[in-house]
Amino acid sequence: MISEARVPRWRGDVTVVVDKRHKPKNIRNVRSEPMAKMKVRKAVFPAAGLGTRFLPATKSMPKEMLPLVDKPLVQYGVEEALAAGCEQIIMITGRDKGPMEDHFDISYELEAMLEQRGKTELLAVARYVAQLGHIAYLRQKQAMGLGHAVLMAKDLVGDEPFAVLLPDDVIDGTVPCLKQMIDVFDDVQASVLATQVVEGPEISSYGVLDCRPVPGRPRVFEVDNLVEKPKASEAPSRNAIIGRYILTPRIFDYLEKTPLGAGGELQLTDGIRGLLQSEKVYGYSFDGTRHDAGDKMGFLKATVSFALKREDLGPGFRAWLKELEL
Repeated sequence: MISEARVPRWRGDVTVVVDKRHKPKNIRNVRSEPMAKMKVRKAVFPAAGLGTRFLPATKSMPKEMLPLVDKPLVQYGVEEALAAGCEQIIMITGRDKGPMEDHFDISYELEAMLEQRGKTELLAVARYVAQLGHIAYLRQKQAMGLGHAVLMAKDLVGDEPFAVLLPDDVIDGTVPCLKQMIDVFDDVQASVLATQVVEGPEISSYGVLDCRPVPGRPRVFEVDNLVEKPKASEAPSRNAIIGRYILTPRIFDYLEKTPLGAGGELQLTDGIRGLLQSEKVYGYSFDGTRHDAGDKMGFLKATVSFALKREDLGPGFRAWLKELEL
């Protein structure tokens, strides 16, 4: 009789075959080669929200399509994921998100018109957007929280680590934030959460890390617990979770058995808290400027910041700002 046992791929794909009729004389002679380190190849974008904070603009347009200067929010995130080495983008969408799908598709009529009129630079822009990676779309029929949106991607992600990017969080850095996090993941081979210090009462709007610095690893923290939106006086630290995650596939097991919380939503932080029971989770204080473009004030600040950095707009825009009587 031959039996076979397989260790899950995440921990190393090792198959051990034992013939029970012949007991090995020296088990130490049985060796297995360790599996190569896992790589982050897929990025999940939860994008099914209604964007009520931007009504009436989002009544008929996805909030992810709101432009910072001339580029929609979601495109900033997609470009970051591709620059970090991701090969596949998985969009979790909802009703009325068609314009977002169209944005990353070929527009034959537009391209034909631009080509006919000799507008080669704009034609190159249109074609560039349509060629941004391999994108798959999944429909989230009900808004049931970030954890549920991530769980929707289980079959497409498969048994490998993956990134999660929230389009509302636009992060401007010399090295893309996700690339920084993937570099950490490649080293620790465990889930990594982006974190930023948030002072004052605003900390109550975030998930917060109960964590401790990792010796010899600047910007890296080992997570002991997570607290969702604590009172400022009860926050275990000032390290807030920002909209970038790298998660191991075991997160799906914990999300599937996590009960729905307030408002009938499945919280991702609850799933990560469960993940801590079986493996390590790290926080990473990224190098860059984070813009909360899901908030009106944050969106305005981001627009000004990105406009000022543009070579074609920055000088004139800066001069105009100086003329304002503030």
